[in-house]
Amino acid sequence: MNVFELNNAIKAVQEKDLDPETLKDTLESLELPRNEKLDNVATWIEENNMKLQWLKEKKRQLNDVEFSIKNQTERLQEFLTQTIDDSGKKEIQTENHILKPRNYKDSVIVGATKDLPIDYVIRTETIKPNKTKIYNDLKAGKKVLNAHLEKNRKTVIK
Repeated sequence: MNVFELNNAIKAVQEKDLDPETLKDTLESLELPRNEKLDNVATWIEENNMKLQWLKEKKRQLNDVEFSIKNQTERLQEFLTQTIDDSGKKEIQTENHILKPRNYKDSVIVGATKDLPIDYVIRTETIKPNKTKIYNDLKAGKKVLNAHLEKNRKTVIK
């Protein structure tokens, strides 16, 4: 294989969402010197990390825009309703819309939950594993039903 074919083969692997075994077999089948293959995989990991960081930031930006638009819509809705109420009319017809304020079910606004009388509080219990205790017991050789340790090895890319 020439360099062009190898680069295309690596690009093709990057574009697929392969299961771990297939990915390993595919990477091992590439006819590259070991260090060159490892360098390409490390570069691929760095690119993935950059993409993930970009996506995380984009998601945050989109959440900010969504929050802003929701708030703006609520304020516009309040303005519209208040303006119609101030007119003394039950309905206003414009060129494009029929505007008619409507009463919905009242909203319940609660201050501090801890200050509510006990009759108005629902207690829920969340059960989650104590992973620190499980880890320490498993490391000490104890058996814990439905739990085990799994190797967690990764390579640092600098």
